[in-house]
Amino acid sequence: MSIVPELGLPDTISARFIFPHAPVRPVTLNGGMPMRAWYDIISLTRGERQDEAGIRASAATLRGCVDAQIATGIPATRIVIAGFSQGGAIALHAAARLTTPLAGVMALSTYLPLERTVPVEMTAAGRATPILMCHGQFDNVLALSLGSHSRDGLRGSGFTVEWHDYPMQHAVCPAEIDDIGAFLRRCLGA
Repeated sequence: MSIVPELGLPDTISARFIFPHAPVRPVTLNGGMPMRAWYDIISLTRGERQDEAGIRASAATLRGCVDAQIATGIPATRIVIAGFSQGGAIALHAAARLTTPLAGVMALSTYLPLERTVPVEMTAAGRATPILMCHGQFDNVLALSLGSHSRDGLRGSGFTVEWHDYPMQHAVCPAEIDDIGAFLRRCLGA
């Protein structure tokens, strides 16, 4: 939340920021110990088994958050979904399957889970929504190659993906905050 004032958004953008928290659940990669997680992390390598049920359930929760904002009168074209790490994975998963285009999607230090299902589940609304992906070049949690592979797969499927990488680990840096602010200003027409 402390990042919001650093985004450089003009006062003319009337913005509401909602920061949902992942539930606490046992995580396999954490020795089964409970932690905040949008889904069980079984492995951090491509091609390994993934918690499909958990990923889909969390994407449904995200869609519920978006639907709740639309129900208050906010147009879908004024909504940006975003997430860091697991939250970014859920944002990308949901973005590929949107039923209505959004203003944008930001996926930070992350990858696209269940990528094998994208060719049969992707939507025109998802492809119409711009995506910003940012990743640390020295990410020691989710390798840069996981993010760049997801970027390439999304682009190959017709998604518009803006990509930035930075000399950092699994974090957010000032240059990234500047790029996030610029993306939001473009998406929201400021």
